Amino acid sequence: SVTYKLVTYKKGIYLYKKNMEKVPFTYGRIAADEDFTDRQAELKRLIDNFDALVNTILISPRRWGKTSLVKEAGAICESKHKNLKVISIDIFNIRDEKEFYLALSNRILKATSNSWEDFAANAKLFLSRFIPTVTFSPDKQTDLSFGISWKELEKQPDDILDLAENIARKKELQLVICIDEFQNIMQFGNPDAFQQKLRSHWQNHQQVAYCLYGSKRHILRDIFSDPSKPFYKFGDLMLLDKIPESEWIVFLCRRFQDTGKTLLPDDARLIARLADNHPYYVQQLAQQAWFRTHDECNQDIVLSAHEDIVNQLSLLFANSTEKLSSFQIHLLKAVLSGEKQLTAKETLEKYQLGTSANVVRLKRLLIENEILDDTGEELSFLDPMYKYWLQKNFFKK
Repeated sequence: SVTYKLVTYKKGIYLYKKNMEKVPFTYGRIAADEDFTDRQAELKRLIDNFDALVNTILISPRRWGKTSLVKEAGAICESKHKNLKVISIDIFNIRDEKEFYLALSNRILKATSNSWEDFAANAKLFLSRFIPTVTFSPDKQTDLSFGISWKELEKQPDDILDLAENIARKKELQLVICIDEFQNIMQFGNPDAFQQKLRSHWQNHQQVAYCLYGSKRHILRDIFSDPSKPFYKFGDLMLLDKIPESEWIVFLCRRFQDTGKTLLPDDARLIARLADNHPYYVQQLAQQAWFRTHDECNQDIVLSAHEDIVNQLSLLFANSTEKLSSFQIHLLKAVLSGEKQLTAKETLEKYQLGTSANVVRLKRLLIENEILDDTGEELSFLDPMYKYWLQKNFFKK
């Protein structure tokens, strides 16, 4: 059984310290094991792709659970196949080709080496042309650098781009290389030429598959859906949707029950709807409701937790809104009001949007700034808490 100790009572909210179990909801970090929400269809599809070494492109907005999904699929596949390794690389802070090559080489060598001596030997064996230098720090971390100039490296990066395949063949391994925030390659000098380099090598690999994913949906769609781009039809394209409300209800009720508390389906549904099924916010709102619950959660607890989250974010929302132009704010108001024909004459006049060409420009800017999302059917807000704040606080004034 799970026991709790009453710590404080403040403003009608009981705060309990759990003695045995951890908090049952996870946000802002990788969700694994029992914290992972049931994306069974997407998980099976990704596992099947990893098992068969099928290249995969995974696209969804930020904080929808892409990384957790990839990690879960990778862990399951590695547990089933002793010769399969899943290698994760985050290129969020990578700004040019040189940094990319170093990050790629380091992660591949670390994942396929049993010791720092093995790391050094593999670097020398597979990357000898680049005069590799391996450093070994007291905290047992190895790091790779190249002894040739960037100009020389830029001319012939073949060994680096084929490093995973060459090691996999030599060691009889199968590798899945997962690259997060892949859209950042568009910031490199001459991104189309760089993509062509990657595609020309990676499409020939037989022992290695690539899982490329990121959060800038509009950029990734251009990279992978444009017939004129090098990565067109590179692999299985997965557009990650929100987790359905029905799955959230089951998950939320179960996690409350796992810790000796009760959440009724109607209140679980309320949590999912207030967070618009957004994975990050559903977990956050559920966690805050769980903290406030002694034995049984109820509607008042959920609503109180929701208001607190919005209030905590209000300063951030206010600062972000101050940076928007008057035209952008007017467009947000039109979207909140449910306007579908944003370029219609009546809408342009009612919301002071200027011309139809200006609306097109405003939409593009708000999508690029990850405020709005265009699903092809309608514009929607990426952040449900920001949408609520605009409705109840900003425009209410």
